[in-house]
Amino acid sequence: MTLNTSEIFDQICEIMTPFNIKAISIKTGTTFASDLELDSLAVMDMLAAIEDHFDVTVPLNILPDLETVGQVAEAIKTILDE
Repeated sequence: MTLNTSEIFDQICEIMTPFNIKAISIKTGTTFASDLELDSLAVMDMLAAIEDHFDVTVPLNILPDLETVGQVAEAIKTILDE
């Protein structure tokens, strides 16, 4: 079964729960640095949890481009479709 971007986004939101210490409502445009106030280590820990959940590896060269939750969902969708 192939997941769509919305389903991937919903699963990522669940994975992010322990990292969302401000308990804000997560939307596709929610940023890790500004909105969630996560430092780089927390972002890497969260990304590792996302990678483990979906059993994928996000290429290091695209990491700097992933600033929002929606961008991560789209990247995971692309990786799963390959």
